[in-house]
Amino acid sequence: MTAINTGLPDPAPRKFPVTALATGFVILVCASLILVQGWVTWRAREVQLAETERATSNLARSIGQHAYDTIKGADTVLVGLVERLEVDGVTEPNLERLHSLLVKRVQELPQLHGLFVYDQDGRWIANSQATLNKNANNSDREYFIYHREHTNRGVHIGPPIKSKSTGEWIITVSRRFNNSDGSFAGVVLATINMSYFKTFYEQFDIGETGAIFVALTDGTILLRRPFEEKSLGRNIGQFPLFRDYLPNAKVGTQTFTSGQDGIVRINSYRQLDLYPLVVSAALSRDEVLKEWKSDAIVHAIGVGCLALGLALIGSRLIRQINLRVQAEAELLKARHSLENLNRTLEKLAMQDGLTGLANRRQFDIALKDEFSRAMRNASSLALIMIDVDCFKQYNDIYGHAAGDECLREISKVVAAGKHRPGDLSARYGGEELVILLPGTDVTGAMKVAENIRQAIYQLELKHTGNSAGVVTISAGIDAFVPVRENNHAIELIEAADKALYYAKSHGRNRVHAGNGEHKPV
Repeated sequence: MTAINTGLPDPAPRKFPVTALATGFVILVCASLILVQGWVTWRAREVQLAETERATSNLARSIGQHAYDTIKGADTVLVGLVERLEVDGVTEPNLERLHSLLVKRVQELPQLHGLFVYDQDGRWIANSQATLNKNANNSDREYFIYHREHTNRGVHIGPPIKSKSTGEWIITVSRRFNNSDGSFAGVVLATINMSYFKTFYEQFDIGETGAIFVALTDGTILLRRPFEEKSLGRNIGQFPLFRDYLPNAKVGTQTFTSGQDGIVRINSYRQLDLYPLVVSAALSRDEVLKEWKSDAIVHAIGVGCLALGLALIGSRLIRQINLRVQAEAELLKARHSLENLNRTLEKLAMQDGLTGLANRRQFDIALKDEFSRAMRNASSLALIMIDVDCFKQYNDIYGHAAGDECLREISKVVAAGKHRPGDLSARYGGEELVILLPGTDVTGAMKVAENIRQAIYQLELKHTGNSAGVVTISAGIDAFVPVRENNHAIELIEAADKALYYAKSHGRNRVHAGNGEHKPV
């Protein structure tokens, strides 16, 4: 597509005020400072949370390994007992030897609270205690009922209970043993003292509101730190960990609100592979972020003070810039006013106050310049000299005010008689007017002068002191091509004045050229 040239200059690019640029710069610096600090602070928060998630994950791994090792040690003993009972039977000599073995195993494994053997009716037939209470019966216990009703031979971990023998809180790990025909023969039981877990968990720094727990996969709590008896055996299967997260991933870290105490914690959890246990280590998010919040507040105050200081300094600088801009604008305005005044004064100095035409001073300057130019260019220069006929009588009859108005009307016609930018109409003195016509010969000047004469005559300005009855003019013309060192500008004036004298002395209301030609009305 061809671009269209309109001939107009391209618009100048728009410039923004200095104060607007300075204001924008100050705002940009302050906003950048605040945004950078905000990003750094938020980034520090994310790093703190990420480190906490790694810490809780490692803690959950440690707790899970401890729970696995503890249960595994007890279960290994139970596996050996089941084999011994099913091979050797439950005869009296075998039970006596078994008692010694149970005592020895409890002494070897610190996590064990006790080892017990029950027959198919729940009666005590052997344990690790010094004296066997043959009248005791545990057929009502959850683990006994479970094995009696389930034929699987796997390990069973029951909910926390209080020991009948010592009254302490324990966790039960049990297995079923059978008769030779596969029927139910009884239960072997290992009890783990809850204090063993508590002692281990208390070694970890989890803050004031952190939490550690071990639970069965159905959500039954076996142990929790902080330790509360009311929470033991409580089922939390409907809480977010068991309801939302464990079904999707056996290992993970999530942040959610605890259903037990309403505290938002960062939870890392693990479900053990060989045993139906879930362990969790959780740290309070508010505690984790407490130090970060303190640092963030301090940094925010510092950055806020710095931004405020920059804003104050910037606003002061902007005010100074604004004052300077205003001062420069005032100076520029004053300069423009002075230039306009100078132009007005210069115009007044070069303009006739009555007629509005150029005055004698401007005419003398223009004549000198145009005469020199005509000399350089070898071009013709013409001069028309005009005089109002019988103007003294006009003033005597109508008054000087009317005479001034008459001159103004005549000057309008004279001014309209020139058509080129280089032409000059001037008041030469009194009622005498002149027209300077560069590049014009006598013929052209005659045409201009005659048009002016006729236009003034057609104004029909009443003049009873003139033979024509109206205001008329006489005009003298001369034109020549000046030659350097042979001609002077005064010669043109003298020639035109001489022609004017001839026109007035031969009847007025006529134009006469320097070569003697003239035209009457």
